Parts: sequence; C-alpha cells; structure tokens
Amino acid sequence: MIRSFKGKTPQVHPTAFISETAYIVGDVTIGENASVWPGAVIRGDFGSINIGKNSAIEDNCIVHTWDCVIGDNVLVGHGAVIHCKTIGAGSMVGINAVLLQGVEIGEKCFIAAGALVTPNSKIPPRSLVMGSPAKVKEELNDDKLAQMMLGNQAYVKLAQEYRQHGMGDPDLK
Repeated sequence: MIRSFKGKTPQVHPTAFISETAYIVGDVTIGENASVWPGAVIRGDFGSINIGKNSAIEDNCIVHTWDCVIGDNVLVGHGAVIHCKTIGAGSMVGINAVLLQGVEIGEKCFIAAGALVTPNSKIPPRSLVMGSPAKVKEELNDDKLAQMMLGNQAYVKLAQEYRQHGMGDPDLK
C-alpha cells in the first residue's frame, strides 16, 4: 500500500517490486529493480528515505527515521529495524538487526543478525559487525563480499519473477 502524507507521495521506479502487503508512506524514493517484501513498513513522515537501485527490504522490516539513504545493492534482512542515517552501497543487514538513529554504515559492510548498532556509530567500509552492542569484528575480504552480492542478486531476480507472475502492489501496475 502506497500512501501520500503532507503533500509527499512515494516515488517508486517502474521496475521496482513492491509487495501488496508492504506499507510505504510519505517522502520515500525507491530505485530501479529495488524490492520491498511483505509486511515491510517504510515511513517517510519525519524526513526523506531514499532506497537505491537493486536494493531489497525484506519481510517485516521497518524503515523509519528523519533522513535516511540506503545505497545501491543493499540487502536488508527479515525483521530489521532501520532508524539510521546511511547504509552504504553493497552492504547487507542481517535478520532482526537494529540500526539506531544517527548510525552511518560504510560501503560493503555486513551487519550480522541480531546486531544492535548504537546511536551515532560510524562503521567503516568492508566491516563485519556483530553483537549487542555491535562491534566491528574484522574487515571483509573479497571472497566474503562476493558471497554477499550473490544474495543481493538473488533478490533482484526473485523480484522480477514475482512481477512476471502479476504479483505486487496493484497501485503500481
């Protein structure tokens, strides 16, 4: 469901897949080949939310903050809570991770499942981040980054398949 709020209407690229049970409202921009899956809530009522191309917001995620930029090729896992400033391109956020206000995630980071990234943390590029509170554990090597990209590519393909089967928000057809 896509809704306007205070004169702002979500802008969704025509190639994006938006589940019919996702809720998107306000100042939200969703890029080319991005996907938003069942139960996800993206609220651009405090500020703008920009989701880059080929990025996936999986089932039951919440994206709600002041201004937030989620880069290209980002995969946000099931049930994650995104209340941060930025998630750099090529990053992956694990299942049920929580990114609190002011957090800045560098490019090509992996935020592990269940991680709690505390307010105003700045995570350097290529970091593996784990724990509660979350800490940088290591720098990701090229092999691990390549594996992360496979997950992102799988979601781009899956979203296209859903669209081919006539699924997605009917307001966008």
